[in-house]
Amino acid sequence: MNFPGLESDKGQLRIFEIEKDKGVKKKFFIIIAAIVLLAILAGLTVFSSFLAKSHLSNQTFINQPISFPEPSENKERQEFKELSLIIPPGKSLAELLSSFLPYRLIHELIRASLPIYNLNRIKAGHNLVIKTLASGEFHSLAYEIDSSQYLEIRRENKTYLASLQSLPVEKRLCYLTGEIKGSLIEALNQLGEKDYLALSLAEIFAWNIDFYLDLRAGDSFSLIFEKNFRSNEFIGYGDILAAQIINQGKKYQAFRFLNPRTGKVDYFDAEGKSLKKDFLRSPIRYARITSRYSYRRLHPIHKIYRPHYGIDYAAPLGTPVQATADGVVTFVGFNGSSGRMIRLRHKNGYETLYLHLGNFAPEIRLGLQVKAGDVIGYVGSSGESTGPHLDYRIIYHGRYINPLAWRFEPAASLPSEYLETFKNSIKIYEYLLSTPLHLANLIIF
Repeated sequence: MNFPGLESDKGQLRIFEIEKDKGVKKKFFIIIAAIVLLAILAGLTVFSSFLAKSHLSNQTFINQPISFPEPSENKERQEFKELSLIIPPGKSLAELLSSFLPYRLIHELIRASLPIYNLNRIKAGHNLVIKTLASGEFHSLAYEIDSSQYLEIRRENKTYLASLQSLPVEKRLCYLTGEIKGSLIEALNQLGEKDYLALSLAEIFAWNIDFYLDLRAGDSFSLIFEKNFRSNEFIGYGDILAAQIINQGKKYQAFRFLNPRTGKVDYFDAEGKSLKKDFLRSPIRYARITSRYSYRRLHPIHKIYRPHYGIDYAAPLGTPVQATADGVVTFVGFNGSSGRMIRLRHKNGYETLYLHLGNFAPEIRLGLQVKAGDVIGYVGSSGESTGPHLDYRIIYHGRYINPLAWRFEPAASLPSEYLETFKNSIKIYEYLLSTPLHLANLIIF
């Protein structure tokens, strides 16, 4: 493996890789032609504005990693010897390098690394490169920490300086569309994508769509997203830049935008309205509802009719339970028939309760501030319960409300001073999400 130096090569801008459902494989070049035509129809002004302002304008892709730069002094006359190793299982750094470097030097390198990364904890399968001068004098060490960064230690005069460096990552911008027949995860898996992409997409729309309760066969999705590669090998997903889900005939769109003032990234619809609401649709990402909010329900244990003021979600033991809104923990502990329970207080007079938990998240304690989406506990069957599930409840100004029927207020829209920039930057994304295949058919036929 080659590690880059402190400088980076200039690469080429790679705009789109089109990932297709099986039924549209033959339309690859048709789609490309449609995209080009759309850009022309949108006008040169719009297209140039897009390139200037959008996320694509500053994408640089490095196609080939480069070697360490040689020292600036005597650069022409110095030569290096390089030792490249793949860490074998069960070996320490000292054991690996004792045949090549003095033990005292190895100890100094480990000590120099400690503020950044402990070289006593090298991992099997990772890469290690040692460079020495032609004279045998140590020059540098590079150790691959993960797919995005590596530790570098260089000799500077009589000291050793450690630093964290970024590995070159090639970002490929991809377009993907498909139809849901079962779950969102299944649909993306069938297109060759991993669960993480489906979960990231679900998280964006979690304020509006419950991906277990609301999805129907025939719903569709489209998204424009980044894939990260190194040496032409996929190493993970980048950002989802734009996405669309058509759920039960209703279209939901999301466009990523970085607030220049706050530096915060969020998702908005095409009009600049935030996708977020006061509360997430569900406290569990994927779970089926077994009992709904009711004023008269037959209790499964006592066999009498009584009100049920919550929503029961059935899920396997240990399934993470998330806070549905920002709030403060006001109760955490065992509460009689409710079993292990957490109570959160939120703004505007709201409270949420999470009953029959198996365990609490380790950091959960009274008075802790939590954010929407934070894991606060895990599904269990404590208290009066017939099986693993979560009883989720919401209180509004002292009275229980139906979590599925209540209309929550949306979060603040995009500030007006950024609205024009935002709308210009999403024009191409809007075209691609809405009509790429349909327009291609019109052009050809």
